[in-house]
Amino acid sequence: MPIGLCNAPGTFQRCMMVILHDMIEKTMEVFMDDFLVFRDSFSSCLSHLDTMLQRCEDTNLILNEEKCHFMVKEGIFLGHKISKNGLEVDRAKVDVIAKLPHPNTVKGVRSFLGHAGFYRQFTQDFSKIARPMTHLLGKETPFVFSKDCIDAFETLKKKLTEAPILVVSD
Repeated sequence: MPIGLCNAPGTFQRCMMVILHDMIEKTMEVFMDDFLVFRDSFSSCLSHLDTMLQRCEDTNLILNEEKCHFMVKEGIFLGHKISKNGLEVDRAKVDVIAKLPHPNTVKGVRSFLGHAGFYRQFTQDFSKIARPMTHLLGKETPFVFSKDCIDAFETLKKKLTEAPILVVSD
């Protein structure tokens, strides 16, 4: 299916899930063309990696060698840092957010809330903190970035830079 068609991403994701269905959530995660193979031990991981690579070969999937990272202890997957400790925010993305000046327009507020909202699972009471800014997104609301908005903006930036590690449950 050609890239650019409205159903191409969904069709591609479904294709990946059909090809790798028996491994998803047991030994690997798949999102579009991002694969993450995981296990508790090196030998087990190697075995499951071999199975996944064989499946790719059998179904004529071609991997871009330059984009592949094998047998790493931590890495970035779908915007999150994953390690033996658990799930963390990607420092590079958070550093960009932390340096932002407060927004001057509704579009700027929407953009900030979108970026910060990507990591909302790391921020307790995210929606309560962001409420003064979300009120600015209403249709007939005049844009006044008040002290409450500035406080909310700074609090969210601070909480993102101090975000905890989310530990995977047993």
